[in-house]
Amino acid sequence: MKHPHLSRKHQPVTLLLLALVALPLCLSGCKDNSAKSEHATASAETLKYGTSTSATTATPAPAAPETAAPAAGTAQGTPEAGFTQQTSVSRNPKAGKAKTAAAAGAAAVKYRSGEDPDFAAKKGWPVKSPAPLPGSILPQKRIVAYYGNPLSKRMGALGEFPKDDMLQRLKREAGRWQAADPSHPVQPALHLIAVVAQGEPGKAGMYRMIMPDAVINKVYGWAKEANAIMFIDIQTGHDDIRAILPRFEWLLKNPDVHLGIDPEFNLIKSRAKPGNKIGTYDATDINYASGYLRDLVKKYNLPPKVLTVHRFTRNGVTNSRNIVLRPEVQIVMHMDGWGAPWLKRDSYKDYIVAEPVQFTGFKLFYHNDTKKGDPLMTPADVLKLHPKPIYIQYQ
Repeated sequence: MKHPHLSRKHQPVTLLLLALVALPLCLSGCKDNSAKSEHATASAETLKYGTSTSATTATPAPAAPETAAPAAGTAQGTPEAGFTQQTSVSRNPKAGKAKTAAAAGAAAVKYRSGEDPDFAAKKGWPVKSPAPLPGSILPQKRIVAYYGNPLSKRMGALGEFPKDDMLQRLKREAGRWQAADPSHPVQPALHLIAVVAQGEPGKAGMYRMIMPDAVINKVYGWAKEANAIMFIDIQTGHDDIRAILPRFEWLLKNPDVHLGIDPEFNLIKSRAKPGNKIGTYDATDINYASGYLRDLVKKYNLPPKVLTVHRFTRNGVTNSRNIVLRPEVQIVMHMDGWGAPWLKRDSYKDYIVAEPVQFTGFKLFYHNDTKKGDPLMTPADVLKLHPKPIYIQYQ
């Protein structure tokens, strides 16, 4: 089934819902083939293809058979993959029997993938960052966000539930995180996909759909009602972030609106259709977005902005060491993969911990993480990761 050609000029906003619902039918099944291809060419470095794709293609339960590829360098199919072991045994002969007995009687400390503080320290954590400016959210608070689009029940929690129910669910999740880590007050957030990648080029030929201002303002109103901040998320398709981002100055000039960008759907280089190939952002693209936000902060005298960058593959972000840190912008590298808990931890270790930038995030999928009978990771589970994610997103 082909995705309908949408014209914002001639078709009413209500047809956007039809487009967003129809899109999964034309793209479903593509993501697993992409994952297998990347597994063959890049040493199995992804979680299942469909992290952000599951948002755009709206496939909480894809029809195609699925295989989960482990992160590079780990064993397949076992929750114990990626465990490291540390022991403490004295080499001082004077310590003698007491130390030996203590070592013999104590179990070795085990860390699952993504949890080992020594591995994190070896890779460069904690990162030397600019001192937080007044009004900064991170790292004093932890952001807990609902992600999606109100025109689709299958793109994430933000649109899956009726507004009042959704806000109550978000409030409960925020409470669970507050209880799990009282040292970090929770800042609730709504993370709206404001530019949605498409399976057809559309009138502009860019394979993306920009949401009408009315839809964006509606979600912004919901955020204010819940004392939440708002993120707009951009999936560029074949468009350029440099062309799209300035269109949202009217919204980003507000102190409680922040930005997310999705490398998976930046397909300018490959010219592939969204859903057929995983895209990428280079450090130069991320630096552009960060620089644009910095300029807004200065222009409108705003508190620092938060910039989330989704990532679940090795090539999703290239040249990460060249990402510039600025006092006006707080960058979150967000682990956007779905699958079993052990697989999510592996990707966190390989693509977030192993390439430090500034802050870390972690996505939890109500449907895709649990579809094979695996449990949804709890706040306590996620807080065992090192460094502890400071941005949590539910889809």
